[in-house]
Amino acid sequence: MNWNPVRLLSVLAVLLLFVPVAGAAPKAQELDRLVTQYHQLRQFNGAVLVANEKGVILKKGYGFANFEWQAPNTPDTKFRLASVSKQFTAMVVLQLVAEGKLQLEDPLVKLLPDYRKDTGSRVTLTHLLNHTSGIPNYTSAPGFFEKVSRNPYKVADFVKEFASGDLQFEPGSKFAYSNSGYFLLGAIIERATGKTYAQAVQERIFDKLGMKSSGYDVYATVLPKRASGYELEPEGYINAPYLDMSIPYAAGSLYSTVEDLYLWDRALYTDALLPSALKQKMFTPGLEKYGFGWTIEPMKLQDDKTELATVTHSGGINGFSTRIFRIPASREVVILLDNTSRGDRLKELANGLFSVLHGITPKAPRPGIRETLSQTLDKAPVADLIARYRDLKAKKADAYDFSEQQLNDLGYQFLRAGRVTDAIEVFKLNVEMFPKNGNLYDSLGEAYLAHGDKEQARVNYRKALELEPNMPSAVEALKTLGPAATAPATKAVP
Repeated sequence: MNWNPVRLLSVLAVLLLFVPVAGAAPKAQELDRLVTQYHQLRQFNGAVLVANEKGVILKKGYGFANFEWQAPNTPDTKFRLASVSKQFTAMVVLQLVAEGKLQLEDPLVKLLPDYRKDTGSRVTLTHLLNHTSGIPNYTSAPGFFEKVSRNPYKVADFVKEFASGDLQFEPGSKFAYSNSGYFLLGAIIERATGKTYAQAVQERIFDKLGMKSSGYDVYATVLPKRASGYELEPEGYINAPYLDMSIPYAAGSLYSTVEDLYLWDRALYTDALLPSALKQKMFTPGLEKYGFGWTIEPMKLQDDKTELATVTHSGGINGFSTRIFRIPASREVVILLDNTSRGDRLKELANGLFSVLHGITPKAPRPGIRETLSQTLDKAPVADLIARYRDLKAKKADAYDFSEQQLNDLGYQFLRAGRVTDAIEVFKLNVEMFPKNGNLYDSLGEAYLAHGDKEQARVNYRKALELEPNMPSAVEALKTLGPAATAPATKAVP
């Protein structure tokens, strides 16, 4: 066969597309080695994609998408995104702003005319997008998951019952993460487009970008390559509790793959979905460094010197933990989708992966103290478990992860098992170790409330608010508890 010069050049051009970038193979091996270490410690189970401005460096699945059938995770496995969904909701809202169908300063009562007037007249579209509305977060309401999360709801009914509470603060004055706000954004999208939220996101984003493995997760649908969600307990993995997907809705009901999310990441460097000026609003930090569907924050790498400006969001939903980290300056991205509820490890893992990209030796993961202690959970009294914690912390502080989340997770493990007094002891140890963390006092308050000790619950919820003012769960709990009872006056004995 004769090859003419033009055809030869064309073939060479195609071949060049498949030539690995210099140094990419060793880098990919180092990235893979780090993720494998996390997987071997059961600190990550899912799919990973790491890329820079030249393209994908690592794209791989780890562990099982379904443990019962031992079906492996792959780059095209579909995971529930949880709150990573919020960036897609924000994008559709801004598209409607670009089309003149919405305005950022529109009050909620204009956007949803049936919404209560006294609060809806003070909350704007911007307040909903950047979590400054003051509308209470429905997922923080005591007992919400136990009593409500399995039940299907129509959008209007849910808004009326769970997203129309009294404001916790004057809109725009403070930041308080609110799934209720993003649920309302879904309702606003439906009213403005005349379509369901699922249809709007599908047509306006997924179809346009060729994200063929993304959509709104409906439990009844037979969805090929959908991962099942699990939780890690001392005895091993268990199936995560059922959650009706009408509950997270526009705040967290989408699914996707690492491959599709890479298409999304690359599209955000173009104006394919939104004019540049409006798109920039997504990435402009407001209170608590939150933009519209994204957090804008620095990340210090593992040499303790290099700092990267990241655009990120995390997600957590029954059985799934998700994280996307974008570095706009260098067009690097790390996408982590996990189906074993290991959200506590994703930021640390991402940090190690970025460190590798920047030529920094990553730190090997350490076993969590929770998992170490959990091995003797049913074999020893809680006093022995606490004594072992103190001993290991004194003698092997560098060998284990002693972060506050470890003990908090252990406390909730006891709480779920009905061992309330043991949970209280673990939470007490945690506030002793980390006395400046308001969330830990909130957890201790919850345990005391489960024990029926309302006074100690009040004490700890108040301490939580002292450290973290306007913490929604503590505010709601104190409101439910009401004022402390006053002791009846006694007559002086003559």
